[in-house]
Amino acid sequence: MLSLGVVILASYLLGSIPSSVWVGKVYKGIDIREHGSGNAGATNTFRMLGWKAGAVVALIDFSKGFVAAYFVYKLAFVVGSGPVTIPNWDAYAFLKIVSGMSAVIGHMFPLYASFKGGKGVITAAGLLYGIEPISISLSLAVFMVLLFSTRYVSLASIVASFLYPIFLIILRYVFGLDIDGSLIIFGALIGLGIIIKHHGNIKRLIQGNENRIRSFSPAKGRLNKEQEAA
Repeated sequence: MLSLGVVILASYLLGSIPSSVWVGKVYKGIDIREHGSGNAGATNTFRMLGWKAGAVVALIDFSKGFVAAYFVYKLAFVVGSGPVTIPNWDAYAFLKIVSGMSAVIGHMFPLYASFKGGKGVITAAGLLYGIEPISISLSLAVFMVLLFSTRYVSLASIVASFLYPIFLIILRYVFGLDIDGSLIIFGALIGLGIIIKHHGNIKRLIQGNENRIRSFSPAKGRLNKEQEAA
């Protein structure tokens, strides 16, 4: 249990790195949570600070999940011989998903930023790429199609998160890929968590006043435009 605790703690602390908050302070001396949607994530950073700052935040957030699932889980075997896992579940798959989920939780509720973080979509994508790339690539394709057709980042994220565990089930039971059951269960939990985190966006989508991407050209950022106009 000690080794599992070390993995969870290390991954949570990694996920807690508040990239958007720190980039906002370095780039413009502002707390991104006090502007735009108030969300400490890449989308709000793109919207408020432009594509360069948004790209940096997106890369860091993706890396947090990927590094946790691809590397940090190995700490369990450094500390001990490996953790106690659920019977009949593959230990490596279990460790990777627990490590990655801890990073996502850290992103959503970061220790270094008063537990006020982002929605976890990009970090979750990173962890899932670190475990099984085919299913998350399918979800990413759905995300991109919906993003470009509807211009709603939130809607694309919600639908892609909902379909991810379904893709895993299809790959395992229809195409016979060796996908452990723990990944399907935790993938469903991750998708559910992301959807719940989008409850405000769902309400705005239903009401018809959710923010949409106006243009896919490189964004300058709302704050940069305000400063240029001043």
